[in-house]
Amino acid sequence: MELFVTGTDTNVGKTVVSAWLMLHLGACYWKPVQTGTMEGMDASLIRTLTDCEPGDILPSVYELPEPLSPHEAARRAGVDISMDKFVPPEVERPLIVEGAGGVMVPLNDHAFMIDLMDALNYSVVLVCRSSLGTINHTLLSLEALKSRDIPVACIVMNGPSLPHNRDALEEYGGVRVLAEIPPLDPLNKQALLAVQPEHDLEQFFMWPA
Repeated sequence: MELFVTGTDTNVGKTVVSAWLMLHLGACYWKPVQTGTMEGMDASLIRTLTDCEPGDILPSVYELPEPLSPHEAARRAGVDISMDKFVPPEVERPLIVEGAGGVMVPLNDHAFMIDLMDALNYSVVLVCRSSLGTINHTLLSLEALKSRDIPVACIVMNGPSLPHNRDALEEYGGVRVLAEIPPLDPLNKQALLAVQPEHDLEQFFMWPA
């Protein structure tokens, strides 16, 4: 089973949610496009948060220095991002795939992150903030995904619990919230393990027994 973790924006907590999913599912991790390598790698944070084995983190297809949208980071690096290069890795365990930026982030002159999701055909986990503005951003992202018939498995919310925003997202978005991850201090493996999903994961994702 494979899950594609995307977000309503950059810095909404996709990497933290990816680590959370890895810990609760015993999964591997793949970030096809990594930008901003001059500031660090998301894989490094994943390794810190999960204490996973080196082989559990699969190499990115593109690693680009500038902390920018993939299309611009690639342009500045003199690289052309080709959709043909995104070959899904073969693993014997669940796979967590983390996108770069949000749903409509450009990859090149013609393709967007949503096109990669469509090509991979994995169920999507949409990460959003809990705070003011999340309803608009999340519903717009859901609308874009549903317009392409991309399956959305669930929403994971990051930030202080705001029940009215959660209720609105489930009602108007028609997608269940799998978990709400509060601000964690310290942010570490133990703290992530302590945040329990609100549904049985094997049944929720219809994982094979």
